[in-house]
Amino acid sequence: MATDTRLITAEELFAMPNNVRRELVRGEVRAMAPAGSNHGAVANRFAFLLSRHVYENDLGEVFAAETGYRLQRNPDTVRAADVSFVAKARIPSEGLPLAFWPGAPDLAVEVVSPGDTVEDVEEKVEDYLAAGANTVVVITPRRKTVTAHRGGAKPIFLREGDILDLSDVVPGFRCKVAEIFA
Repeated sequence: MATDTRLITAEELFAMPNNVRRELVRGEVRAMAPAGSNHGAVANRFAFLLSRHVYENDLGEVFAAETGYRLQRNPDTVRAADVSFVAKARIPSEGLPLAFWPGAPDLAVEVVSPGDTVEDVEEKVEDYLAAGANTVVVITPRRKTVTAHRGGAKPIFLREGDILDLSDVVPGFRCKVAEIFA
């Protein structure tokens, strides 16, 4: 006997109770476990570095982990990066939407959790880039590395002694990779 699996829309996901972290991938809800302590600390350090620069220079908005981005329609995909940035020119004059941001952020940052698979992370990177994100940064706390992905270009792999330069998406933003893991 066949069962009919109905795909969920972004609007239905937004209306669900907020007691479980979720993403929507091609219409299917994926529950996400809460992040561990190290994951949260690393994401917060990067968010602090980025936020300080963005707000001091009036460049746009930095968003925290629970912010959803509707990346695709029919079937819908909604992702929630650990940290993200949208340039000021893209912020509507009437203010930020109450629901999910329509489209990709300019910059999406994913911090790899111990339970994340390579396939899961690659799928997120591909979803963001396909939806128009300029850059997706993957931070791997266990290895203390950062990889910057840009559409049509080879990923840039960085270690603690390197400089992460995101000036092309966040004007003037650079930081030492080691600062992210301090």
